[in-house]
Amino acid sequence: MLGNLRKGYSVDTIGFIGLGLMGKPMTRNLLKAGYRLVVHNRSRAAVDELVAAGAAAATSPREVASRSEIVITMLPDSPDVEAVLRGPDGVLAGVRPGMLLIDMSTISPVVTRRLAAEARERGCEMLDAPVSGGTVGARDGTLSIMVGGSAAALERTRPILAALGKTITHVGGPGAGQVAKACNQVIVALTIEAVGEALVLAEKAGVDPARVREALLGGFAQSRILDVHGRRALERNFEPGFKVRLQLKDLAIALAAAKEYGARMPATSIVAEILKNVVACGDAEADHSVIMAHVARWAGLQWKPE
Repeated sequence: MLGNLRKGYSVDTIGFIGLGLMGKPMTRNLLKAGYRLVVHNRSRAAVDELVAAGAAAATSPREVASRSEIVITMLPDSPDVEAVLRGPDGVLAGVRPGMLLIDMSTISPVVTRRLAAEARERGCEMLDAPVSGGTVGARDGTLSIMVGGSAAALERTRPILAALGKTITHVGGPGAGQVAKACNQVIVALTIEAVGEALVLAEKAGVDPARVREALLGGFAQSRILDVHGRRALERNFEPGFKVRLQLKDLAIALAAAKEYGARMPATSIVAEILKNVVACGDAEADHSVIMAHVARWAGLQWKPE
């Protein structure tokens, strides 16, 4: 039996649905860890690539569930997860009592809690386990994974998640992982915009932004975003790692959750509007760090190659 788990749990086959920029390298890491996979994706090319690497193909989410003990989903947004789980040929139509579902997408915590309840009605547990770390973390198996759901279910799947990430944090009950990811995306987006404003101010004031960044990295303003995305700004490199349209989607999730739970997020609302402008200017598919180039443009600077 492949993929032995802790505390007596074992799994023969993992189902994986969603083979995009994040899902495809994640499935490769599961294959490297010795797990047997059944995969499904909306487009066939990614499926064929994974089949060539040793996975098996399924024709529907329902078939994935019927051939697996654990099903992982990695999809773009809440409606996608709902369709894949709840559709007439969806995962919930093919589950058996005792199965475990792990949604690693970034979606609404409100939707997550509803789906977890529906899974429980069918005798299954569901973890929400969104990730941070981008495509590099997915490729290298170094993702940060924020988990909502029962502690027992997490222990059952910890070795699987350890093949995908280096930091696995149990945040709380169903939906808590998605709340944590929404918080993460708020901090990321607002910090990128702040770094952009700071480097633009430096350049407009006649000071070398590279020297300013170097100085700030040694002080209280130090952050991974100042390090990585600050370098992107200096190099004018906005090739997509995490796309603007996905960052905007994630802020929409955070703002909707804020409305649902009674939190006020004025700065997040402003940055969401800035991202809408970035999309309107044609940069939806660029890296989310391109927001800095647009801050520069508003100041009369040209940071983005034409």
